[in-house]
Amino acid sequence: MRQSNHLGKTLREDPREAQTAAHKLMLRAGYIKQIAAGVYAYMPLLLRALNKISQIIRKEMNASGYEELLMPVLQPKNLWLDSGRWDDDNEIGSSIFVIRDRRGSTLCLAPAHEEVITDIIRKEVSSYKHLPKKLYQIQTKFRDETRPRLGLMQAREYMMKDAFSFDDDEASLDGSYQAMHDAYHNICRRIGLEYRCVEAHTGTSGNNRRHEFVAIADIEEDTIVYCDNCEYAANQEMGEARLEVFPQDSEEKTMEAIYGPGLIGVEPLAEFLNLPVWKTTKTLLFQADDKVVAVMVRGDCDVNEFKVKDFLECNELTLASPKVIKELTGAEVGYAGPIGLSREVTVIADHYTRDRVNFECGANRTDYHYINVNCGRDFPLPNFGDFKLAKEDHLCPRCDQGKLKEARGIKVGHIAKLGTKYSEKLNCGYLDRAGKSQPLYMGGYSIDINRLTAAVVEQNHDESGITWPTHIAPFQIHLIGLNLETEEVRAEAENLYQRLLDEEIEVLFDDRDLRAGEKFGDADLFGIPIRLTVSKRTCKEQKLELKFRNKNQSNFITYGAALKIIKDFCV
Repeated sequence: MRQSNHLGKTLREDPREAQTAAHKLMLRAGYIKQIAAGVYAYMPLLLRALNKISQIIRKEMNASGYEELLMPVLQPKNLWLDSGRWDDDNEIGSSIFVIRDRRGSTLCLAPAHEEVITDIIRKEVSSYKHLPKKLYQIQTKFRDETRPRLGLMQAREYMMKDAFSFDDDEASLDGSYQAMHDAYHNICRRIGLEYRCVEAHTGTSGNNRRHEFVAIADIEEDTIVYCDNCEYAANQEMGEARLEVFPQDSEEKTMEAIYGPGLIGVEPLAEFLNLPVWKTTKTLLFQADDKVVAVMVRGDCDVNEFKVKDFLECNELTLASPKVIKELTGAEVGYAGPIGLSREVTVIADHYTRDRVNFECGANRTDYHYINVNCGRDFPLPNFGDFKLAKEDHLCPRCDQGKLKEARGIKVGHIAKLGTKYSEKLNCGYLDRAGKSQPLYMGGYSIDINRLTAAVVEQNHDESGITWPTHIAPFQIHLIGLNLETEEVRAEAENLYQRLLDEEIEVLFDDRDLRAGEKFGDADLFGIPIRLTVSKRTCKEQKLELKFRNKNQSNFITYGAALKIIKDFCV
């Protein structure tokens, strides 16, 4: 490809609207052009990278026995009504683009394809003899993002790989799930992604197992916890942790109210009371739909609102307002405790609050705290569960030696056991060997190719531009021609360009009439792995200048040595 024919202007300054490194660099390099809020044109260089990523995904899906199909973007409303997702804002309903055709029928632009694939399978599969079925597609999806501010990470139109498995029982679904688990690891490794496979919240996608594949990146989107000793990793909302358990007092003491004005934080409170922080208690009041719930955790922990919401099975969970707290406790914010609360307030507590002897809690009275409190004696035993937020330096829940670490990242894909959620709602079943009708067991497996590409750029860039991993770079070689006004140099550059093409090496040839600094600046911005330069100096020395994009040093080497390095690198 001659760069003089390339479509895509580069920018020297970071666009003001771009907030992430990937968004800035893709705009600056001319990889994407914004058409509307959250809507982008994929320019030629980016499309080459997207196609290579898609091909890696296709190879792994095909190797796993999946068959490719292509489902429609336009979907009828009735399928979504049957699944119950059309009006479910907790699921996907609020992000659907709705359209009406000239006949008055209501359709949507596909945000997902569970309904369509289930409809296809229920019309194609009728017997156990037709199972299993494993299908995938790479398709355009649409979601009406509220604030699409992060480039390809929050695009309203994006590329997605969907895969679906249909099995006759849970054991077979387990096998399909594990195979896709392995395939996703292969995809991430082949692309060159730094990632973690984490246990994830099932949400409303099913009541079974779910894992997410999270690219490690310094973006405040997703926080994960992982063990520094074993393979345990989870989204923080699903993360589990063990806490250090300390020796307890040998006998219970008399509960006592202590006046401590302005002591709201646990560290100053513990110091004032001469107690370790683990003996203090955080009691937070939440509005859970139409009722108020008090949640207790140790003072060295925070409340995991996701787990509280799951336990309560409520639709909305928010911190109670200062007004509500004052009405229920008689105190200002920061002094709530489980003792003396109204019966209308449900109290739940983390497991690690249970076996402490003589601990502290709020006295439901401004500036007062109770010490020497004991569960069951001073207040009724609450409902116990895992309600703490797993954090850095907590102990691993899976092994004895590990501690948890925290990392931020970008969710690029997920695998989920959907079970019979869709098959039962959409009447998708089969006849077993005894002739009895059974629901199909379904798995859903997705990769957001837009987000995956953005994650790769977030992980592979420097102050000058992108540094693409070899196998997904738009081109393998960036051939830079300097002094092309000199006939000898131009002939040498043209000859080398043709020779690389003859060797079936993907090469972008910068044949433009620009200064060296501009050409090298664009080369760094584009991030193609190897830069090969032809100039007056190289022609005089009968050598080539070769530089790897991710290294500072360039080398002058012979044609033969350069071609050997290129061929070995591009394998």
